[in-house]
Amino acid sequence: MRWAATAADFLFPSEAAPLHAPSKLAPDARIRFFFSQAELKHGRICQLAWAGWLFVDGGNYAPGAPHVSSLEAHDVCVKSGHMLLLLFAIAIPEALSYNAIGEMMSGQSDRKPGDYGIGWRYCKPDDLKTQEKYKLAEITHCRAAMLGFAGVVTQSAKLGGEGLPTGFPYVGGFDMSGGL
Repeated sequence: MRWAATAADFLFPSEAAPLHAPSKLAPDARIRFFFSQAELKHGRICQLAWAGWLFVDGGNYAPGAPHVSSLEAHDVCVKSGHMLLLLFAIAIPEALSYNAIGEMMSGQSDRKPGDYGIGWRYCKPDDLKTQEKYKLAEITHCRAAMLGFAGVVTQSAKLGGEGLPTGFPYVGGFDMSGGL
């Protein structure tokens, strides 16, 4: 079995290229569990962040939220204090999950990385082939979202620095404020 060595292996993992960290970086199974948990959590957050970025740049705002671009939202929310509320809203469930992750890493539980005990909605619990298909699809989507979110933030910052519109379609020279 070889480790993911190319961009295609990373974005489109298969049985030939494992889904998790190379053994040279994480020879201990407990550390590989932690890397897998971290990768899934970051990927899920990036999927939400990507959707939220497009939602705001599409002209949709939460009630009471400042009407600014996604690029400017962080700085505006820090100044207004909204970011502190978000910090606590995220910190509480994160802190509650540490015990389960610690038990997984120590071997006290048979919990798998990224498993929150919600169950399988679209396949039977003993249908391992379908479960593996969904796991592969999830990690592929997570990795694509991490790259996509990094790209849209970088492109928006680059365009904003050049004085160009920072919103959709993120290529500069197009002002979408009037709609399509």
